[in-house]
Amino acid sequence: MTTFDKKYWEERYLNDSAPWDMGKITPPIKEYINQLTDKSLKILIPGAGNGHEFEHLIHQAFYNSYVLDIAPSPLENIQKRLPELDTKHLILDDFFKHEGLYDLIIEQTFFCALDPSLRKQYAEKMHSLLAPNGKLVGLLFQFPLTEKGPPFGGNTEEYIATFKGLFNIRIIETAYNSIKPREGKELFFIFEKK
Repeated sequence: MTTFDKKYWEERYLNDSAPWDMGKITPPIKEYINQLTDKSLKILIPGAGNGHEFEHLIHQAFYNSYVLDIAPSPLENIQKRLPELDTKHLILDDFFKHEGLYDLIIEQTFFCALDPSLRKQYAEKMHSLLAPNGKLVGLLFQFPLTEKGPPFGGNTEEYIATFKGLFNIRIIETAYNSIKPREGKELFFIFEKK
């Protein structure tokens, strides 16, 4: 079995082997961010990779935003693109060991990159990182779950079963504005901490 650890992810980023990275923010998450008005929100993007969503947040003046990744290379890439940014916004850490409290956590291809055996633990950790009434928002892949990955898929029923004990399921539906290669394969969701 593959161990999806720091070494594994660093090698993937050094070899440019993250096929889900579009090179820019995905339309569903961009649209969600663009309708936010409270610039003071404390926002985390875990497993951020090259951080296109984070970069968009900073350009939209959400200066209380942070990215977290287990591998240093993607954080270094973000630093090169945003050299004026204080490095405190770039967190090199294991998500499951990270401590903090956030109003909003954005999910973009992190969940699908984790071994599926960690999904319950992921939901519990997200719950612990969110402030009261905090939201977990983003995209989950909608295709059959196989042993081959990442990315790993799943379906609406499985995701609801994983999260409903800890979160109020506000929205989980097929994204209407996915890019062509992902049409019908992305679920946009908003889960609010119970």
